[in-house]
Order: sequence, then C-alpha cells, then structure tokens
Amino acid sequence: IGLDNLQTGKPYIFMSNHQSYFDVFVLLANIPVGFKFIMKQELMKIFLLGPIMRRAGYIGLERKDPRKAVKSMNRAAEKIRNGASVLIFPEGTRSPDGRLQTFKKGGFHLAVKSGCDIVPVYIQGTHRIVPKGSFRINNKGMYKLYIGSPIQVKGCKKKDIPKLMDRVRDAMLNFRLRD
Repeated sequence: IGLDNLQTGKPYIFMSNHQSYFDVFVLLANIPVGFKFIMKQELMKIFLLGPIMRRAGYIGLERKDPRKAVKSMNRAAEKIRNGASVLIFPEGTRSPDGRLQTFKKGGFHLAVKSGCDIVPVYIQGTHRIVPKGSFRINNKGMYKLYIGSPIQVKGCKKKDIPKLMDRVRDAMLNFRLRD
C-alpha cells in the first residue's frame, strides 16, 4: 500500500520497522526501487552471505566502534549523494512482539547529512511468520506493507533530529492504526 508515493529515479532513505528476518524478503520483493541495506557489521561476517552482501553494495555498520560507525555512515551518505537509495531499520533490532520499539539516531544523522528524504515504511504481521529467535517459517501468516509519503529533510539540522524521529515514528504508528 502506498507505492504511488515513490518517484522513479529519486534516491530515498527508507526507514522500516523490523519484526522478523522475513522483513528483508518482503522489502526486496515489494519496493520497486533499487536500494542498499545498512546493517550491523556482524552480518557481513556470515559465511557466504557476507561476501554476497558486500558485493551487492550493502553497507555494514560497526555499532561498537563509534569511529568506524561514522566512516560507514560517511560511505552511505556518499552513495546517497551519488543517487543510491538505502534502507535502515531505525529500531536497530527486531521486535519480539511486533510493537514499534524506540529509534536509534544514526539513520536520522545520515538523512540530515545527505539531505535525502525519508520514506517511512511499516511492515505488519511478519513477527508471526518468522518470530524473533526462530528460523522456522509459519506459512499461515500474512503481512501488509505500507509505504508512506516522503518526509523532506532538506534544511534540517542536527538539532532537528528529535522532531524528525517523531515524524517518522508517528507515520509508522498511523499505518499500524489503520487495521
């Protein structure tokens, strides 16, 4: 729901809630814009998967080392300025019960630094398809994917990040309330 909110050829920072490993497949299958995931660096170390993700241009974020995290975000900002879209899970980890968790600021710093609009994305129901801590797919589950209107970041400063976070969170919560 909401694909008409996207313009082709324009880079975006997609920010999605995160309920399940299944979210990755939902997003890749349903967002018709080429985008790169920004993910925790540990995932880039997984046998076979890590090299594939690096080759695809995904960006690993070292969360435990602030200097390396800044370098990763600078690489991401450069990719965005060169026309790439990225996807971030601002919660930082999967929700155990499907409820929206608090957001981390990193993706919002990236948005302000790059000047790229944020598209709020809300996935509903995937925590039932593959619950956190499980790899077993429950084939009786259903999901919905909501794509919101882009939130303009141009002109935002570092001091505006808390308001920006609230706007994205409110957009996601409004999707959740539709059903």
